[in-house]
Amino acid sequence: EDKPYTPMDLRTLQDWVIRPQLRNVKGVIEVNTIGGYEKQIHILPDLNKLLSYDLTISDVIIALEKNNNNVGAGYIEKNGEQYLIRVPGQVKNIDGIENVSIANRDEITIKIKDIATVELGYPLRTGAATQNGQEIVLGTVMMLIGENSKEVSTQVAEKLKQINQNLPNGVIAKEVYNRTILVDKTIATVTKNLVEGAILVIVILSLLLGNFRAALITAAIIPISMLMTITGMVANKVSGNLMSLGALDFGLIVDGAVIIVENCIRRLSIAQKDSGAPLSKEQRFHLVSSATAEVIKPSIFGIIIITVVYIPIFSLTGIEGKMFHPMAFTVVMALLSSLILCLTFVPASIALFMTGRVSEEENIIIKSFKKLYSPALHWSLKRPLSVILASVIIFIISVFGFLSLGREFMPNLEEGDIALHAMRIPGTSLSQSVEMQANVELAIKTIPEVKEIFGKIGTADIATDPMP
Repeated sequence: EDKPYTPMDLRTLQDWVIRPQLRNVKGVIEVNTIGGYEKQIHILPDLNKLLSYDLTISDVIIALEKNNNNVGAGYIEKNGEQYLIRVPGQVKNIDGIENVSIANRDEITIKIKDIATVELGYPLRTGAATQNGQEIVLGTVMMLIGENSKEVSTQVAEKLKQINQNLPNGVIAKEVYNRTILVDKTIATVTKNLVEGAILVIVILSLLLGNFRAALITAAIIPISMLMTITGMVANKVSGNLMSLGALDFGLIVDGAVIIVENCIRRLSIAQKDSGAPLSKEQRFHLVSSATAEVIKPSIFGIIIITVVYIPIFSLTGIEGKMFHPMAFTVVMALLSSLILCLTFVPASIALFMTGRVSEEENIIIKSFKKLYSPALHWSLKRPLSVILASVIIFIISVFGFLSLGREFMPNLEEGDIALHAMRIPGTSLSQSVEMQANVELAIKTIPEVKEIFGKIGTADIATDPMP
């Protein structure tokens, strides 16, 4: 009718068309609505007219209840078919309510319209929603505990597309914040960090170990320990997210393996030089077992010490516990997996695959580091007190520097969304808050980088949304 939809119209569509369909999506427990006006029909009796007709409010209520009801009348059978009988008695509009009979006075039928005014109205609301300076109706889809947030968000987005096909012209139900975007960005961030970390570790190992096969054996610890870690996460229902997988350090995972591989290559190289020929399979197995036993203690102690550091995190409770338990579990599982592989996979792989000529030669990188390190080492050994004093001073300075650093509870993530809280004076009315919020949004919208703004004011009818 070329008339703009009112907040009441939008709220009616939300409550009776959109919300019931979204609640049927698997994994959705509730759709929390805020904004608009809930449609009601208000009957406002005139007390003077009630007194003149000798009526009470109770008479009006009873009349409305009796004249607004559907009644079943059983069924009839005809020609072998059964027909249900129903007597519809519900009022359909305001005119129907106005013509409801209350009583008879002197052969005159008293109707609702004779003693009251009937009009559309709405209850007192406690919250509102806005978008780009305009008042809207906002629904928050609440997920059932234990469901996959990415799957539920995707299904809700698909359902919204279907719902939009049946909405009236001029009304659009669109997502203003989709959790799938956050999940996808988190997964992309974790994947990027893991891949870059793995490549960096493999490159460094190849350069420093000076033996490509040894570097591959050491690097093989990374994917195998990751598979074992993910298996443990699935078994214990620990989700893979930025906090859990993002805390993995591949340098720590291969630390023990590097010690074992380095010593085994050294022993194999010396044995080949002494014998003047490649070693047999039995000789390699015996030599690798002996070389592994020589350095197994520092390898195990190094991994265990790092693992013990994460154990106190399991004592955290509340929000901190929920945030950091997955991180501690993932790191501990990865370190224990690497420990098992250091004791089994690494020695067996070296004995099987390090055939032929094995040489331990210092490459140009190691030689360059030794040239820089040797003079510094000799200088430090000659002046131990000076070195200790300098170390203490540097430590004290670093403590003050640490105390001045900023601190964040959550890791950085370029999500692209910003949460802003506009603080108002206590006691500000809802209508005034809506007007002020519109001004804030219009001001923010002038920033070129801002695409869209939406806000919630007050609380929804059922305040189950944890986000204020």
